[in-house]
Amino acid sequence: MNGSVSEAQQPKQVTGYCEPWSLRAGEQVELMASSHTPGPGQLDLVRIHCGDPTRSGPGFHEEEIASSLQTDIELADQPLLPGSWAEVDLVGVNVGSAAELTFSVLATRPLVDSTIAALTTFDGTVVLRVALRSGSVVVSSGSVEVVLRSLAERRWYDVAAILSADGQLTAAVTTGTSASPGRDLIELAASDAAKSMVGGLEPSALGRLVFACDPGGANTANGHMLSGTGFDGRIARPSLSAGGHDLVWDLSQDMASRSMVETSGAGRHGVLHQQPTRAITGPTWDGSTQRWTDEPAMWDAVHFHSDDLYDASWDLSATLELPDDLPSGIYAFRVRSEAGDDRVPFFVRPAVDAPTADVALLMSSCTYMAYANHNMLFAGADFISERSSLRPEHEYVRQHPELGFSMYEKHLDGSGVMYSSRNRPVLQIRPGADGWNFTPDTDINAFLRHTAIGHDIIADEDVHFDGAAALAPYRVIVTGSHPEYWSTEMLDALETWQRNGGRLMYLGGNGFYWRIAFSDSWPGSIELRRAEDGVRNWQTGPGESYQSYNGEYGGLWRRLNRAPNELTGVGFAAQGFEKATYYERHDDSHTSRAAWIFDGVDDQRIGTSGLGGGAAGQEVDRYDVALGSPEHAVVLASATTFGTDMLRTKEEFEGSVAFEHPDPYVRADMIFYETPAGGAVFSVGSISWFGALARNDYDNDVAQITANVARRFANAELFEPPA
Repeated sequence: MNGSVSEAQQPKQVTGYCEPWSLRAGEQVELMASSHTPGPGQLDLVRIHCGDPTRSGPGFHEEEIASSLQTDIELADQPLLPGSWAEVDLVGVNVGSAAELTFSVLATRPLVDSTIAALTTFDGTVVLRVALRSGSVVVSSGSVEVVLRSLAERRWYDVAAILSADGQLTAAVTTGTSASPGRDLIELAASDAAKSMVGGLEPSALGRLVFACDPGGANTANGHMLSGTGFDGRIARPSLSAGGHDLVWDLSQDMASRSMVETSGAGRHGVLHQQPTRAITGPTWDGSTQRWTDEPAMWDAVHFHSDDLYDASWDLSATLELPDDLPSGIYAFRVRSEAGDDRVPFFVRPAVDAPTADVALLMSSCTYMAYANHNMLFAGADFISERSSLRPEHEYVRQHPELGFSMYEKHLDGSGVMYSSRNRPVLQIRPGADGWNFTPDTDINAFLRHTAIGHDIIADEDVHFDGAAALAPYRVIVTGSHPEYWSTEMLDALETWQRNGGRLMYLGGNGFYWRIAFSDSWPGSIELRRAEDGVRNWQTGPGESYQSYNGEYGGLWRRLNRAPNELTGVGFAAQGFEKATYYERHDDSHTSRAAWIFDGVDDQRIGTSGLGGGAAGQEVDRYDVALGSPEHAVVLASATTFGTDMLRTKEEFEGSVAFEHPDPYVRADMIFYETPAGGAVFSVGSISWFGALARNDYDNDVAQITANVARRFANAELFEPPA
């Protein structure tokens, strides 16, 4: 049935997320939903054939699917509590007559009042607290407190807080020399210690030690970013002596995990919550090495953020067991109530051992995660201006920063967002919510459905975890419009599949650009280090370009000797968003071995209309043998008539220079070439290609070309390499 994504542009009230994003028919998917106006709701399963309600697409189209879902549900208002923190269970440890807590700290927002560390008894009473107040370190026990020096931003300090056997509270904050003699002049002259009487300290059974949060509250996490009290900064080398126990935690160990490894043998390992940043430099890092795996002790710190959000941890709203015979496709939980509605999409692969189609559309779930809840439309970015009129989903993101940020934002303390999780509502993954990524990819899904070739749906995570086996059943893989973020495992799988005769249709731009990583310890999350170069809204700090999940060097695949040109024949060349344009066919496209691609197409210019004005735009890719494009490829057509805003990507030049216009390196190239074992590649090198597919009810040159390629690629006849 056709319908409207959201007829009423009223403030959004209902939202949710599901686990997992991609699964097989016969498996189970869970929905977690919330409404700011609690009350009854209706739940349905729908299949999304096209999620694009704009005039450039074929029209929004969803189909209701009969299922075992309980249609009547109760929607509660489920909160989001961002803020990363750490916790150590100390049950069984007695404070005895003395306790000593030490650690190193680097505050990134020292003027924000917050708790850095706290030691509590079993009943929750705070025995010892180290906090920031108006920039100064305040150490307290009960009603007695010691006010120490103020902390300079982004400087390491050593903190010691001691409850002695005679009832005294002693505290000290010290710092060593830095690379700046000028800063050291003031810092090293500051007063370092103070004492005050507590009175008799009664022996108590300890409960826990927490870092980066106030110990009050049921979940320990009142480091809520909206309260403005969460701690932002780094903690390193924590230790605790109490009740005859000398506990020391090494934060450089087990880097990919949630664990704070305790090294004394007592087994008092801590747990990290809401995914603080790891593989960041500690107080002893001296620049002598850049890779944390070479000298882990220099990376013995954890960076906590008051806005980190890995898992919303909402209560379960519904569970759906998918039928074994459910067709592969894009599906969604549709939640409706008097307060509003929401669609929470997920992707269904064929059941294990079920027949598959010859063609699969690869949904760019890693890219969706990287852009999750991005702020660019209302906050602006280097390459896009701020908008005043927003869809309800973006307005909701603007009003609810507690949703967590995308990898295109910085944390409140200015550090880049290196992790992104799907274990929270992701508002851009909604039909029609965003002109990038998910909604355009549903346009490609609708096009493939129109061709009636028959296709399945798979997602990035399937390729990462299943490797080449996820691709092996398919003769043809069709990419989405913007497959930008790829892990090593994904790239290896695609290369293997191509060597075995796979046929790739790359229908986008700026693909295969950034390296990302997954971790079994943080399922549903990806990691990104924006190292060295590339179009980016932030960059990694010194010594922090290696991923915590696996120790791999982050950044552009191009810088890692695996430019996208090697697998797709083209690579990211330029971006500009004012207008899209057309391709001009090359002369030999009429007579080359790839001339069949233009069967039924007579015009010299291709894609003269579409979203933004044409089939080439937004972000475009160029053929370049120097970057690994195969020499035997046929360059069929190129788009060059862009506006002056379409600029060469920064990795394309070495200094601040003014290029001629038109810039010969600013180009979208459409190419074809053969690969081993009878395979082939067709690439369009443009994000905007999707926006020209549905013109005139698919009766247009872009749709004709794409259908010609899809049908020939799906044909079992092998491609022969050129003579």
